Amino acid sequence: MTKWKRSIAIGALALAAGAGFFGFNAFESWQFARAEAQVEATREQLAQVESLADVFRDVGKVIQPSVVNIDVKKSSPGGRQLPFDLDQLRPFLPDRDGDGQPDLPEGFGEGDGGPEQFGTGSGVIMEVNGSTGYIVTNNHVAGGATEMEITLSDGRVIKNGKVLGTDAKTDMAVIQIDADRLIAAQWGNSDELQEGDWILAFGSPFGYVGSMTHGIVSALNRDVGILRSQQGYENFIQVDAPINPGNSGGPLVSVRGEVVGINTAIASRSGGWQGIGFAVPSNQAKFVYQSLKDQGRVVRGWLGVEIASVDDLPEEARAIGYEGEHGVIVKSTFNNTPAFGKLQPSDIVTKLNGRDLKDVRELRNAVAATAPGTDISLTVFRDGKEQDVKITIGEQPDDLMAAARGGRGTQPKTAEASVESLGIRLSTLNDELAKKYELSHVESGAVVTQVAPNSIAARAGLETGAVITKVDGKSVSNADEATAAISKGDLKKGIGLFVTSKDASRFVFVRSGE
Repeated sequence: MTKWKRSIAIGALALAAGAGFFGFNAFESWQFARAEAQVEATREQLAQVESLADVFRDVGKVIQPSVVNIDVKKSSPGGRQLPFDLDQLRPFLPDRDGDGQPDLPEGFGEGDGGPEQFGTGSGVIMEVNGSTGYIVTNNHVAGGATEMEITLSDGRVIKNGKVLGTDAKTDMAVIQIDADRLIAAQWGNSDELQEGDWILAFGSPFGYVGSMTHGIVSALNRDVGILRSQQGYENFIQVDAPINPGNSGGPLVSVRGEVVGINTAIASRSGGWQGIGFAVPSNQAKFVYQSLKDQGRVVRGWLGVEIASVDDLPEEARAIGYEGEHGVIVKSTFNNTPAFGKLQPSDIVTKLNGRDLKDVRELRNAVAATAPGTDISLTVFRDGKEQDVKITIGEQPDDLMAAARGGRGTQPKTAEASVESLGIRLSTLNDELAKKYELSHVESGAVVTQVAPNSIAARAGLETGAVITKVDGKSVSNADEATAAISKGDLKKGIGLFVTSKDASRFVFVRSGE
């Protein structure tokens, strides 16, 4: 290698070494800059955490002045009441000894056997008019109270509370008090809630007035069965914010400081919080509050039907010819009700005023919240296609069972037949049968004149005096047609019968069960 070439090579090596040195420093600088940026970003995030704490503090300042503690006395032969309503926990408590009663923590529920019950709960002032305040709470807190002591956030004790109304179907109550310097909370829109949203629960757990806890919305539209005996309306907000005995009736609040629910129940095996609480959504609570405040009772809309969810009875829906996954099957329509003559048994309701309906709960809640006299449009699947049905909502009667039993409609021809596979005997409708079974409102069909005990028909609820007018969606006008239509069906898959009795029309699904 010549001297000149050797000099060039040495220079090249030196240059490469220098580039490596400076490249290494650049890499270190890049790493440092990245770490520094991460530190700054984390500091900003930690500052946001502090901001969230500020939000919680501010919500507390906005809501606490409206939250009250309610101590009640009720007349009852059952002795002292628990510091919460046992019925709100009963579905969730174990019954290890099999006596039909829930197992409670030691010491809970022990009373002196006297004629009075004592309880405590919470409430929230939702409206102030001069020196009059209106408090929302639970029915199981204030319902049946003979005496009340209401403690305000500033320590004042009010003894002039008056229960304006209660509603067992939503477990809500409204109390009126007279006092000055009252501050009302504001309603929020519970329809805007989503799973994962931050919420705060306020109240007086175990008598500790002015408590607040926080958590998230765990689930929406929960039906947990605690109001089933009242034929109630459940679409609870499920939360993981600690809710304990005494929180009942207190507000569930969004980070905007708005009331989005009323704390109502907890799922617990110990009597205390175990991560699952339930609240009545504010939109439902607000509707009930306004009715109780203005009228002392809740005026609800009503159709007059017996219904079931397609989700629960998919085979019946398929027998009708419906292929959708969701909707509401009309099982019966009661005479002299808004639905009579408009809806038919075996109709499947898919929409209300253009809004999709998933199940019975959605239809019931929507109709109940609609003012009587309002015209609505139901989209129904009937005879293989969808059509719109216009109905004027009626007022829900106090005794739903009596309403379902009563009523007649409007009109009416004799060959006897038997359908042994079902365990029934049929006769064509005539004047004699119409009079015997009070069927003057039925024009034609096959009258069920006998039902064998423990037969397929009996297990499906078919009774004597019912008139079969459709079999698997096809009209039948006499016993022969009904017999022929039934003989073409497959009892293993099930046969759908449209039947009318003196009180109602309904859809009966008969199947062998094999």
